[in-house]
Amino acid sequence: MHPPLTLHKHPMCAEIIEEFQKCHIDHPIGKFFGECTNLKIKLDRCFREEKAIKRKANFEQSKILKERLRALRKEASEENNFVQS
Repeated sequence: MHPPLTLHKHPMCAEIIEEFQKCHIDHPIGKFFGECTNLKIKLDRCFREEKAIKRKANFEQSKILKERLRALRKEASEENNFVQS
């Protein structure tokens, strides 16, 4: 199973998505007997690569946000200690 084949959500795989959809249109019966399988395999690989790239970008962004949060917490605890003294 694959995610919805919307081009705007998968710009990296747009060309393969279009080929896959065209294959399904050109071979309405053959698609059930493996006519479009090679394109499906290419599409799955492309989605995996796209997901890996997004995962890496999200991880980098989360590290930056965690560091900011850590700094804010440290600053808040220092201010809290200063007020108590």
